[in-house]
Amino acid sequence: MRRLLLATNNPGKIREFTQILEGLPLEVVAPASLGLSLDVEETGGSFAENAAIKARAYHEASGLLALADDSGLEVDALGGKPGVYSARYEGLPDGDAKNRLVIQQLEGVPEDRRGCRYVVEIAIVDEQRKLHRCRGVLEGRVAWEPRGEGGFGFDPIFFVPRYGKTVAEMLPELKNRISHRGKAGRCARKILAKLLEA
Repeated sequence: MRRLLLATNNPGKIREFTQILEGLPLEVVAPASLGLSLDVEETGGSFAENAAIKARAYHEASGLLALADDSGLEVDALGGKPGVYSARYEGLPDGDAKNRLVIQQLEGVPEDRRGCRYVVEIAIVDEQRKLHRCRGVLEGRVAWEPRGEGGFGFDPIFFVPRYGKTVAEMLPELKNRISHRGKAGRCARKILAKLLEA
């Protein structure tokens, strides 16, 4: 069985990608399970560039089929920030402090101007070093306060009006169906299925 190396140590991402790719004849592995520890500098100016940088680095280090993603939150009222700097926005770790900061930065901003989106770019580098790409977007609004215990990152403050819930309040099945990572993951699944047939 061919192995797919996920270019991340983020347990939330590993869990979601493993669920999305379930059923493919692939062994999905994380860097830690191979004893691989890379510090890849994300020097790209876009999610797509950063994903490609990571996928290439992990493929080169392992020789395996490699999948990387770069994702983040774009807030309209903040001029698209945190954007590509979502993971290291204002030097804060993912979680409560970063979510509170975004809410504070939108203090006084009315509901109709709290638009935001999750964006993810996935890059797959196959054994022949060919690059394949997928993109996923989920539109929403920044919540007035964090809600929900599920998910990770900005999920507790990412409100989806259509469902009346933050992403952190959604069951994993719903989140995977509508999320940016779920959409891009289904695209990646199709690409991987074709690669496995070749």
